[in-house]
Amino acid sequence: MMKHVKRGLLFRSEDIKVIFHEDFVTEKFQKSSMIESKSSFNLLFLLSPNIHLEANDCGINLLFKKNQYILHYSSEESVAELWTEHQEVLKYLQIQIGYDYIFNLINPDSNKESSDILESMIKNNYIFLHKQTPPHMTVEMHMILREITGYSRKGVMQKLFIEAKIIKLLILIFEQFNEKNIIKETPQTPAMIKKFVDENYHKNIKVEEIGKIIGINQNKIRKEFKAQYHITVSDYISELRMLKAKKLIIDKNIMIKEIAIECGYEYVQNFTRAFKKKFGVSPEKLRLG
Repeated sequence: MMKHVKRGLLFRSEDIKVIFHEDFVTEKFQKSSMIESKSSFNLLFLLSPNIHLEANDCGINLLFKKNQYILHYSSEESVAELWTEHQEVLKYLQIQIGYDYIFNLINPDSNKESSDILESMIKNNYIFLHKQTPPHMTVEMHMILREITGYSRKGVMQKLFIEAKIIKLLILIFEQFNEKNIIKETPQTPAMIKKFVDENYHKNIKVEEIGKIIGINQNKIRKEFKAQYHITVSDYISELRMLKAKKLIIDKNIMIKEIAIECGYEYVQNFTRAFKKKFGVSPEKLRLG
């Protein structure tokens, strides 16, 4: 029997369906059925480890690691069964998108690139990235999924929000596959973290939060990042913030408090302390010359 079931249709429109599934399994090999509608593209994000997927229409059986995903086209309605072993949590997010929506979005008649992308999607080239290995989710994908599952508004705002996030996910997937010849089979944790920090250092981020977002232990993040870049994650974040602060401090029309916020500091005192430690002088004194 199931200890607890959380299953939810998060969003539904004429073209798109988003389903979040989380089962706390107490019975071994408890299975979940996932339906793929006729002429639909299905994005499946596997959010817990060791998930088996068996496609009933073609008999394919796959085993996914945590944080892998596939983009699958189904020409006819089909059912896939998912399950875990050893009483593990079964957790995944399914985004189903109608063929006509994708066709109009990509517009394959416009140019060869668009035509090639749609053809690759239909041929299911986006299931495996390397040597029959499902691709891994990026940091940005994790963040988008959190935004989708956490969005509470309904109506037209939800529709616009969900569609915008799906488009962003597709862009990230296409980019990942365009880079497939130069990246390794498994994503490199330090490079992933560096990219995330480079894009988000101006926000109030911490190593613990990064770990939660991408599902990697924070101690592993700290260790591997320092080994690769010879600097701690925290010091790297601080370094980027200080470089930005030094550029902004020249503009006397911007208040010190505004610069602190712009550089990811919640409290101006913490910003001033970090600035003085880095440059040996307070922001106010440096501004005065």
